[in-house]
Amino acid sequence: METKALTGVDGLDDILSGGFTRRHVFLLEGSPGTGKTTIALQFLKQGADKGEQCLYITLSETEEELRDTAASHGMVLPERIQIFELVPPESLLDADQQQSLLYSSDLELGETTKMIFDAFERLQPSRVVLDSLSEIRLLAQSSLRYRRQILALKHYFSKTGATVLLLDDMTSENMDKTVHSVVHGVVHLEQLAPDYGSERRRLRIVKYRGQAFRGGYHDFTIKTGGVAVFPRLRAIEHRTDFERTPLATGIPQLDSLLGGGIERGSSTLLIGPAGTGKSLFALQFVNAAVGRGEKAAIFVFDEELGLLFSRTKALGLDLERLRDEGSIHIEQLDAAELSPGEFAQRVRDRVASFDAKTVVIDSINGYQASMPEENALILHMHELLQYLNRQGANTFLTVAQHGLVGDMKSPVDVTYLADTVILLRYFEALGKVRRAVSVIKKRTGMHEETIREFRITREGLTLGAPLSGFQGVLRGVPTFVGEAQRVISLENDGGDNSQ
Repeated sequence: METKALTGVDGLDDILSGGFTRRHVFLLEGSPGTGKTTIALQFLKQGADKGEQCLYITLSETEEELRDTAASHGMVLPERIQIFELVPPESLLDADQQQSLLYSSDLELGETTKMIFDAFERLQPSRVVLDSLSEIRLLAQSSLRYRRQILALKHYFSKTGATVLLLDDMTSENMDKTVHSVVHGVVHLEQLAPDYGSERRRLRIVKYRGQAFRGGYHDFTIKTGGVAVFPRLRAIEHRTDFERTPLATGIPQLDSLLGGGIERGSSTLLIGPAGTGKSLFALQFVNAAVGRGEKAAIFVFDEELGLLFSRTKALGLDLERLRDEGSIHIEQLDAAELSPGEFAQRVRDRVASFDAKTVVIDSINGYQASMPEENALILHMHELLQYLNRQGANTFLTVAQHGLVGDMKSPVDVTYLADTVILLRYFEALGKVRRAVSVIKKRTGMHEETIREFRITREGLTLGAPLSGFQGVLRGVPTFVGEAQRVISLENDGGDNSQ
């Protein structure tokens, strides 16, 4: 038999480095509603599917409630999973049989323990779930008796060779950590309620004797089918070999601005006020990738897909057709329903299974809404970008700044994380509102230090030559310092020729 008992929960075995060590007792703790029962049922079903005898001892839920819980996830509990519904002996419920010289809890605790042992002896299971310790804690009444009872259970089960999962709903008034020092490992579950949106759940491994594990908090969800855990991403564990070649964008003027294009395995930040064309620039890189025969994944937080399809189709880019052909994967995300860990896992799945070499996240503003605090956003984004870079994928992020012209601020500063930063701006010239683009930063090579006007037409993006006749374009209200003839040229040619 294998030395580890798989949990049957997606992602949890990865965090536990292979599952629970057999012949030991583990604690699964969390407040009501965090998913303890669901994880326990998945743990037993995994064992039953492998041919192991399993036992669920319940002190708090009825057998019918447990089977209903399993059925809600589409699980049919096989015969190898026996549910033992532990109820107090009838003599303890009969007032005529109450003992006056002993506390009733003394009898109840002893009888309860005996019934647990009897159920185990009858079935001889290799996997056991005891739900929950709160009932035993109430019967014990004191920390000393409670600890002795847990030790007795541990020694008994250790002799039988069973792998045991103790559940604790943490409903006692004082946070008793007695079991932590006794069991072999502790998995702690949490449920968080944000000001808006659905609840968020996360877990961490508090303790695991003699075993390395993935520390820190890991997001998880409870959906139809059971619990799914999203291990915290560590980019250092994922590295592939690839050649960092420059990739053209399909627009010669944009390639010149970028110093030849974007290097493979790099990240690019498109930053500017709303409506300047950040998404369209990102989609231009997607279109170029598809033209090279590569696949792309687009994650949209802010725009409804139907509107995006119709808007880009009018500009000569048929995203819906590319999706149907299998060239791109496009997904609309709801920040109020999505945890950062789940989002990172979705991106990883698209890179691994879909072989996406270009990833667009539109926008960081929407991604930030799924984060509890800004510092966590920076850390999550750092690991995600590092992971994508090491897979040879090109990542394009958009950030909408507050304001339209003049002094603008970003909701979060991620410019230092990106390898390339493309700045988009509105500016006024000749009585019209125009758009300008400039490359502020590029780690992977040289780039133009100029500012170019661009326009959005039915053919897509068109860029002009460098704006050499103006100062203050990035501030929004430029000052003309060139010759009058250049102003006329700018007005007549729309920025497509030399100003």
